[in-house]
Amino acid sequence: MTSQSQGIHQLLQTEKRAKDKLEEAKKRKVKRLRQAKEEAMAETNQYRIQRDEEFRQKQAKIMGSQSNVLEEIELQTLGKIKELNASYSKSMESVINELLSIVCDVKPEIHVNYRITN
Repeated sequence: MTSQSQGIHQLLQTEKRAKDKLEEAKKRKVKRLRQAKEEAMAETNQYRIQRDEEFRQKQAKIMGSQSNVLEEIELQTLGKIKELNASYSKSMESVINELLSIVCDVKPEIHVNYRITN
C-alpha cells in the first residue's frame, strides 16, 4: 500500500512540475509578446517621425515656391490696377462728354416702322 501511495505521490509531484513548467512557458510567451509589441510600437513611431520629417521638408519646399508665386501675382495685380486707374483718368473726360452729348442733343425723328393711320 505504501508503494501505491508513493507512486500516487510521485505522479502528483510530476504533474505539479509539468503544470509549473507550463505556467512558466506561458509567462515567457506573454513577456515575449509584450516585448515584441513594444518593439513594433517603437519601430512604428520611428517610421512615423521619419515620414513626418520628409513631409515637412517637401511642404517647406513647395510652400517656399508658392510664396514666391504669390508675391509675383501680387506685383502683377498692383501693376494692372495702376494701369486701369491711368486709363480711367485719361478716358474719363471724353466718355462723360460723349454721354452728355448723346443724352442732351436729342434729334427727334420718326421711326422707320411707324405708320401713320388716318
